[in-house]
Amino acid sequence: MHMDATDSKERFSDRAKVYARHRPDYPDEAVRLILESSEDGPAADIGSGTGKLTKMLLPSGRQIYAVEPNPMMRCEAEAELSKFPNFHSVCASAEETTLPDNFAALIVAAQAFHWFDKEKCKKEFRRISTSAGVAALIWNQADACASDFMRSYLDAADIYSGDYPKHHHDLTNLKQFELFFDGNFTSRLLAWSAPINFEGLWGRALSSSYAPVEGHPHYEPLKASLEEIFSKHQKSGFVTYEYKTLVVLGKL
Repeated sequence: MHMDATDSKERFSDRAKVYARHRPDYPDEAVRLILESSEDGPAADIGSGTGKLTKMLLPSGRQIYAVEPNPMMRCEAEAELSKFPNFHSVCASAEETTLPDNFAALIVAAQAFHWFDKEKCKKEFRRISTSAGVAALIWNQADACASDFMRSYLDAADIYSGDYPKHHHDLTNLKQFELFFDGNFTSRLLAWSAPINFEGLWGRALSSSYAPVEGHPHYEPLKASLEEIFSKHQKSGFVTYEYKTLVVLGKL
């Protein structure tokens, strides 16, 4: 299924709050790699959503420009992060950021690059980047091979979230970055985990773009399936959610 640019920009409108509350942060090691990859200077967080990565970049002291076209997602970030003087919210897209030429020492895209028009945003990233600028792409992805719980959880998502196979992203295929960076990139894959209760697990499931919304025929069956899976694998009210985080760093 092809997703046009308008659809991708509106895809999370009905789940912005649950996204802000239940999506995970990123490993500290990943944030360190990103910040150390470039010279000091402004950073542009493209497709910044509710500000998950933006929030972790702000303590660096850099001026962070959070570029997000979706008003509901952007509103969530502004509500939490506007208190930081180095936070700047920008209503724009990856393909037309509205930022100045030769502006950003660092361009990041967290959990978002797969939604962009690659050719248009490559041109735009080069326009706004300084001559020594670096682009950093980062994704958290559930690790299906980590445990029986993770396999069961992702199987349920596959069964009850009909859009899942079309928007499940293979982080092991690095060829997708060859053209974008003209071969000039490095990558790291970080494994990490976090304890999560059922409220968090259910919220995490609903935050995915492919998850059924309330009222959809698959909404209640998915919840029932996850309740069963959680009950089977929980210890003291928690399960361990396993992640792989891919960090791709490249010169523009």
